[in-house]
Amino acid sequence: MKHFALCSLLVSTVPMVAQTEPLPAPLPIPAPPNPAPSARPDGPQEINGIAATVNGLVITKKEVAFALSPIVAELRAQFPRRGTEFEKRIKESYEKILNDFIDRELVMSEFKTQGGKIRSNAVDEEVQRQIRERANGDQVKFREDLTKSGMTMETFRTMTERQMIVQAMRASKFSDAAPPLPFEIQKEYDEVKLKLRDTSGDTMTFLKIYIPALDAKNPAATPESQLDLADEIVKQLKSGANFEDLAKQHSRDAFAELGGKQEKVPRTDLAPEFAALIMDPPEGTIIGPLMDPRGLTIVKVLEKFYGPIPPLSQVHDQIEQRVARQKSAERYDRWIKTLRAKAMIQKKQ
Repeated sequence: MKHFALCSLLVSTVPMVAQTEPLPAPLPIPAPPNPAPSARPDGPQEINGIAATVNGLVITKKEVAFALSPIVAELRAQFPRRGTEFEKRIKESYEKILNDFIDRELVMSEFKTQGGKIRSNAVDEEVQRQIRERANGDQVKFREDLTKSGMTMETFRTMTERQMIVQAMRASKFSDAAPPLPFEIQKEYDEVKLKLRDTSGDTMTFLKIYIPALDAKNPAATPESQLDLADEIVKQLKSGANFEDLAKQHSRDAFAELGGKQEKVPRTDLAPEFAALIMDPPEGTIIGPLMDPRGLTIVKVLEKFYGPIPPLSQVHDQIEQRVARQKSAERYDRWIKTLRAKAMIQKKQ
């Protein structure tokens, strides 16, 4: 995974010493055939309207929807029956993303006032990094996901540039804070180094049961009855039932006869959103049922093998910035509140 030192990438009247941190990028899945659930409590989210204005500058619902869609995808997989917790998490995510975008516009205005610029090659490299994380490096799939969200590559690039500017502006604004000490940098690195690994190098060995939404071997089955079946299987597994026996009995994929076992599967061979959900829990956890448009998946990870972790020397600047950002968090929040107090902000319903 590459990280880029902003001091070598930015041309600005502000002294930039920050390094870009990977932007949050939950991984998308193919859109289900049904409309996406409401991202707001009062009805479906419009894809081409205005989400908010900041001093007359528009934040579009396209931008918010694209940032929100991977989160909705993961939540759809985790909550096949939807429900109040599902809706609550979507609403919270929508509000957080919108508020982040509002803060972004406020910081952008300050950046432009100071004559700041960011080099285009830095933005291009960050876009490529996100394509690797969101779509396993598949340019075509990534563009298709953009199109589904009503966005262009140019619009996404602009969003990425703005986020990088926010990171750089924050670093420069509080560059007078007490510098991180070596032991603080080492401690932070030890805590986050796994997140900095090259995830494309991840592999995993797991047991899997796949329950199709429609089962050719059982014409009477419906998506609802299949979900009931998957829930019952999970209940049995958590009560101590043998996973491999249940896989041979119920699974409908090529590995059923093997008890659902798949060994050292590269992360890049899996749907990105499933890989993210599977790699996070501890080994031995029963995961699922996870839902996609075709059916339901139940997984038990036996072993996880992580991709290469960069040495501290390679990511030292990034870790140093993380520590500095933590130290300046309170001051940064006060600064943002000051900018908000002076701004004309209107959220659209």
